[in-house]
Amino acid sequence: MKMYDYDEMLKKELKNLEFRKEYEALEEEFEVAKQVIKLRLKNGLTQKELAQKVNTSQSCIARLESGSYKNVSLSFLRRVGNALGVKPRVTFRQVRAVH
Repeated sequence: MKMYDYDEMLKKELKNLEFRKEYEALEEEFEVAKQVIKLRLKNGLTQKELAQKVNTSQSCIARLESGSYKNVSLSFLRRVGNALGVKPRVTFRQVRAVH
């Protein structure tokens, strides 16, 4: 299986204005996905192995890593974080005003 460098692939895709607009709309989801992937790989785990540690399915981990996991709970993120040796942190930040 060919491995891709996430940051290089993202940099290339962000040159597409339509992609950039959609990415920015889902930026938080993609950031969580990126961090989970990096932590999982750092810990030498497959999606299936992480799923077993979290007591969930591999497909749940795949959805989380794809950025398409809607309505993910803080409780679930805590379980994933615990399995990866980290804690999630939720913050609020100012957004640009919409006119």
